[in-house]
Amino acid sequence: MDIPDEEKGDDQFEKSVQESMAHKQTDSEDLASVGKKNIEEEFVGTPLAPAHSLWTTDANGSVRLRIEEGCPEEPITVHQMFKASVEKYGNMYALASKKNDKWEKITFLEYYQFCRRAAKGFIKLGLERFHGVAILGFNSAEWFFSAVGAIMAGGIMTGVYATNSPEACQYVVSDSKANIIVVENQKQLDKILQILDRLPHLKAIVQYSGHPREKIANLYSWEEFMELGLDVSEEELDDIIRSQRANQCCVLIYTSGTTGKPKGVMLSHDNITWTANHASRVGDMQPADTKQESLVSYLPLSHIAAQIYDLWTGIQWGELVYFAQPDALKGSLVTTLREVCPTSHMGVPRVWEKMMEKIKQGISECGYVKKKLVTWAMSVSLGANQKCMQKDDEKPFLFFLADSLVLQKLRAELGLSCCQKFFSGAAPISSETVQFFLGLNIWLYEAYGMSESTGPHFMSGPKAYKLPSCGKVVPGCRYKMANIDSEGTGEICFWGRNIFMGFLNMEDKTREALDEDGWLHSGDLGKIDEEGFLYITGRIKELIITAGGENVPPVPIEEAVKKELPLISNAMLIGDKRKFLSMLLTLKCCSDTETMEPTEELSTEAAEVCRQLGSQATKVSDIIGGKDKEVYRAIQEGINRVNSAATSNAQRIQKWTILRKDFSVVGGELGPTMKLRRPVVLEMYHKVIDNFYKE
Repeated sequence: MDIPDEEKGDDQFEKSVQESMAHKQTDSEDLASVGKKNIEEEFVGTPLAPAHSLWTTDANGSVRLRIEEGCPEEPITVHQMFKASVEKYGNMYALASKKNDKWEKITFLEYYQFCRRAAKGFIKLGLERFHGVAILGFNSAEWFFSAVGAIMAGGIMTGVYATNSPEACQYVVSDSKANIIVVENQKQLDKILQILDRLPHLKAIVQYSGHPREKIANLYSWEEFMELGLDVSEEELDDIIRSQRANQCCVLIYTSGTTGKPKGVMLSHDNITWTANHASRVGDMQPADTKQESLVSYLPLSHIAAQIYDLWTGIQWGELVYFAQPDALKGSLVTTLREVCPTSHMGVPRVWEKMMEKIKQGISECGYVKKKLVTWAMSVSLGANQKCMQKDDEKPFLFFLADSLVLQKLRAELGLSCCQKFFSGAAPISSETVQFFLGLNIWLYEAYGMSESTGPHFMSGPKAYKLPSCGKVVPGCRYKMANIDSEGTGEICFWGRNIFMGFLNMEDKTREALDEDGWLHSGDLGKIDEEGFLYITGRIKELIITAGGENVPPVPIEEAVKKELPLISNAMLIGDKRKFLSMLLTLKCCSDTETMEPTEELSTEAAEVCRQLGSQATKVSDIIGGKDKEVYRAIQEGINRVNSAATSNAQRIQKWTILRKDFSVVGGELGPTMKLRRPVVLEMYHKVIDNFYKE
């Protein structure tokens, strides 16, 4: 199929866009010219921008790359990576979007052409070099076109969380000096219109889903935007692309602000292209000319984990990316997974936990015989998988029987019947969740890293799996442990081609994160075993230092409480500069399907636990304030069991309370990737906490 050229009219272009989203008819001459023209010239001897330091805080700055013996690969730009993929995979499907109940697909060549079209639109709108193009909305083909197009046009792609308030949007858009903001729909547009007078660098807004309700100056629908650059020549765009260097910034990832103001993590072309190429190898992702991988894109693309996994690795290895519906996390994700049957799937821990809760609920509703059969099969699978993890033994016949009779059907119900690789990232996952999925014969590969390390620095995979570790260092990357204590625990420090350029406009924060030799200090505490497996033990900033000077890592204690008490959704340990430890607890509840706010209603699992305790509670209000003696007694007994394993008296929980509402993203207690925002919770519930410590 011919992608429309500059001379074709508006109607023809719109028709052509629609056709290309539905059909795979690629002109082999186009493929040859785009994929192969000057490919050797493109890769050989592209100079790097002059740089004297490993870091910078200027958007237009450049850095020295960490090219060394263990990591000698030629640095390339995002455009060079994409062009190489078009050469290899141009005729293969790249992106799939659901339109009118039908999956419409485009090829890699069409994808590349749409990105160029978007780039020309940005140039026409006056995008300045190294200024931001902010993207605010749910995952879609247009999100990808905008992201790659922004970089091709010489801008810096900046994702904005769709859950952000207008004020949070304003901070990111202003800080990145965004000239253009691409919004999904009227809801996101309204946020920007509220803060328009506080965005001095903004020149235009583009809406990619639906049409704006009213005509506003410099506001464009997606169709209008894609026609804007018709008179921008190929040569003008190519000149901008050729001026780009692998050691310059092309992506900004804003931290979720769990410990203060969000920081703009500057990532270079080399950070993106090197990580997309190397990290995925650990997880055994295959190039499309061997076997095309498919996945469902649904996690926020403003977060580095989803962006690397969905967008950049997708281009690098020729993966087919299906876009979920915007209400994926409200319940439609499993429906999409069933339709698509992806070969690989990634979730943040909360997604895997929700899946686990849903399966448990389904099992509890089964008849006696079926329930027994499922329990037996999961027990056989868990035992066999744990044994083969330790000894690399062959699995027994009973395991294959359980898997084929029972577990395959359970995985199919989740839409994971064809899935061979399962990833968990963005936050620590509990051992209970990992063990549960091993019972379904699903091995969750945990990745550990940061926005500042372009995502994964340590990864589990088929050849690096040991519980409860999060795998081994990614080949080509290095680590060291700083300030190691008597038990072998120290701060994990990173080195490699994936290490960020610096925090935008934040020299002090950059110097805090990178030491004089250029090592990135993670702020996380961990241990490395004799085989090189990493175990996270806590976070320096989260360490509770009691009034008596005792250092207490809160996460292991919180996880132990949740493991003992399946009724509990969130547990947060309190005690910094206090005489003793206390804890805030929330109960597992249902969520409003529209707003995602936690409701009063207990979840099926929580209500079932209550029934087993002899309680008739169905709502949080039936329990809190000591109303339900059975539940309170059970919680105290669970906390007593956790306390009995404490290493000292100072690590025992002395007081606790149940809060009226579960934590949520909407409520502000959790960040966009479901991480607990401790400073926010401390502020929100300071009166409750102060009551613990009244004499």
